[in-house]
Amino acid sequence: MREITIRKANKNDLKGIYELVKELAIYEKEPEAVTATLEDYQNDFAEGIFEANVALDGEKIIGTTIYYMSYSTWKGKMLYLEDFVVQESYRQKGVGQLLFDAFLATAREKKAVMVKWQVLDWNEPALNFYGRNNAIIEKNWWSGKIFLEK
Repeated sequence: MREITIRKANKNDLKGIYELVKELAIYEKEPEAVTATLEDYQNDFAEGIFEANVALDGEKIIGTTIYYMSYSTWKGKMLYLEDFVVQESYRQKGVGQLLFDAFLATAREKKAVMVKWQVLDWNEPALNFYGRNNAIIEKNWWSGKIFLEK
């Protein structure tokens, strides 16, 4: 493993990011749930719908955080972490912490007062990671969603 670098993603990184998201879906036991296409990623990234950071081992993308600005009516500006994934062979090597620290730095640069994300209740490694980072894991809020037809 070479020195890991973290940087803001650009359009050329989207294929690697997309592959990592599909790897995350497999880890979360929902590979069929990824219905967005690489073209969707490219269009939405170009429109500024989301941003991302990437972790690189040389030129190889080995991790990513995907995020976007949101708003808490109770707290104010919030950066929402949509996905956070490190390639399996690079886990437990500090890559996740580098990515998470860069995500938090981005939130501070954007003057967000809070960051927020979801984590599956069975994902012990993630829960332990967030605990080490002094995160508050809310257990009394349920997520809701509605899928709209394309």
